Amino acid sequence: MRYLYIAGKWTEAADGGTAQTINPFDATPLDTLAEAGTADVDAAVAAAREAFDGPWRRSTVTDRAALLAKIADLLQRDREQLAHTESLDTGKTVNEARADVDDTTAVFRYYAGVAGADAGRVVDPGRANVTSRITHEPVGVCALIAPWNYPLLQISWKLAPALAAGNTTVIKPSELTPLSTVALVGLFEEAELPPGVLNLLLGQGGTAGQALVAHPGVDLISFTGGLGTGEKIMAAAARGVRRVALELGGKNPNIVFDGTDFDTVVDNALTAAFLHSGQVCSAGARLIVQDSLHDSFVAELAARADRIRLGSGLDPQTECGPLISAAHRAKVERYVQLGLSEGADLLAGGQRPPEPNLAAGFFLRPTVFAGCHREMAVVQDEVFGPVVTVERFSTEEEAIRLGNDTAYGLAGAVWTADAGQAERVAGALRHGTVWINDYHPYLPQAEWGGFGKSGIGRELGPSGLDEYQEKKHIYHNTSPGPTHWFSG
Repeated sequence: MRYLYIAGKWTEAADGGTAQTINPFDATPLDTLAEAGTADVDAAVAAAREAFDGPWRRSTVTDRAALLAKIADLLQRDREQLAHTESLDTGKTVNEARADVDDTTAVFRYYAGVAGADAGRVVDPGRANVTSRITHEPVGVCALIAPWNYPLLQISWKLAPALAAGNTTVIKPSELTPLSTVALVGLFEEAELPPGVLNLLLGQGGTAGQALVAHPGVDLISFTGGLGTGEKIMAAAARGVRRVALELGGKNPNIVFDGTDFDTVVDNALTAAFLHSGQVCSAGARLIVQDSLHDSFVAELAARADRIRLGSGLDPQTECGPLISAAHRAKVERYVQLGLSEGADLLAGGQRPPEPNLAAGFFLRPTVFAGCHREMAVVQDEVFGPVVTVERFSTEEEAIRLGNDTAYGLAGAVWTADAGQAERVAGALRHGTVWINDYHPYLPQAEWGGFGKSGIGRELGPSGLDEYQEKKHIYHNTSPGPTHWFSG
């Protein structure tokens, strides 16, 4: 049984509600979870407010930096256990999960290092008897809601800067993959975080999540997930004029020019599209390939996709695990059928694997569609599964036009041997991250976020800390006297 964590104590839900989390590999139950309701949300927000108004408000930057550094150490101490939990819960390979733990560690270490690096600035008021300065203060109580695909990593992108800035928090992982987040909260308890600074709610987005974002005691909402939910959160935050930070996914172009190393670019295109079975907000699900390279490239891509090994994430031979749930696989399968009906050419995958040992899990073969064009829904929409579409182009200008022809703008890549071309295309693409001759790496010190419908605000880097800070101007007249503004 996994419990809620409120005001420094592990507790059942107020109404006794429970739910189960499921192993996507074979659909067997993994654990029983306390299911938070409105009363639990009220208790968590109240605990966070009390901590913010109390001892945490008096914490120093040095204290907070030391705490984050301690969490980083504990993450590495428990690396294998956390990776095992993350693999079971999400279905991703254990090697991917180990990388997630390492990346999460790097995030906590980064914010431990920069927590006090920017103490504000002094403003020249133009008067000898006045000092004027800008200070940074915490926003208050922050609701942090993470997605199911990278539960440990994504909550770290929010939690580390929120705590570094001096906020208190109520966190809610996805009901589909909460177990590594529960373990992370246990590390904070071990590190002796004061009660109420970090509160954990488990439960459904439509109940616990909705009550949390609507709660008037929440000062800031940070959410990573789907566009539709993000729009609802933004509307809820408008009541009370509360701050929001939203990362809402993307439909990311991966542009390939002729002249690049063939094996390298095919290999990286597979990783871009099929890492974590394509359940990645920045997945390179839109391949845009130059005419002269297109046919040989697509043939090799499809052949290699057909050789990808599916299985349990705990099996070292596995290259791709299952999708997260039966409902999500059904959604992806609907897009496969839609792509066929729209006239796309299915060159690989599109079906569930035939192996009997995979029948109980939520598997779908890596899928390659060629003959695609921008009017197709499978090209326009974020499928969020192991499906890649291939479009073709002739000129650099056409590649840029196609790359920007999306309502989203999270990430993209350009592959070319021409350095000048690489910089021109990267500069012209309207996406928050653009890789040149690479795909997927991120840096804790570099901002992450998107243009357009990919969201509002930035995570990571200095801007990731700014999201959780208020700026205050303190103007001090050191020699006050009458102004004689009014004659009386």
